[in-house]
Amino acid sequence: MSRHHCWALPLLASLMLSACSNSMSDLEGWVAEVKARKTTQIDPIPQMKQYEAYAYVGDNRRDPFVNSPEAQQRADGGENSALRPDLNRNKEPLEEFPIDALRLVGMVVFSGKTYAMVKAPDAVIHRVTIGDHMGQNYGRINKVTEAEVSLTEIIPDGFGGFTERAAALAATE
Repeated sequence: MSRHHCWALPLLASLMLSACSNSMSDLEGWVAEVKARKTTQIDPIPQMKQYEAYAYVGDNRRDPFVNSPEAQQRADGGENSALRPDLNRNKEPLEEFPIDALRLVGMVVFSGKTYAMVKAPDAVIHRVTIGDHMGQNYGRINKVTEAEVSLTEIIPDGFGGFTERAAALAATE
């Protein structure tokens, strides 16, 4: 049986190699087609601009590595340093939405108290009054009229502190 294997193995190998020697006319045709394609002009490499060094001269300019006087004053306990949003209180439903997503749809006076009817993006109408909160910037309602709801928001000032900003929610038609 081993004699049969000795001559069968070279025969099998030659058959396999002969299968690989099919004509390569399709490959040669594709190479000829690619070579015959019209060449396009390649854009030249853009010239690099020469680096110009900048020498910082601090004449009357503030040192960029020292806090500004406003930030230093807040850090030292100056103006608005104690202003912080109350993070321990429970959030009210309208604090989930930004102010520009809310709509003032009406006003109601009940038992001598004025309430604003505010429609949230989820189509639920909420009743709010002075002292309630709404908006994502810790807005507290100061005034309710037929035309608008005025509130004060507490926003980061960019120096590690907070500042107040007036905002309003106007009635829609």
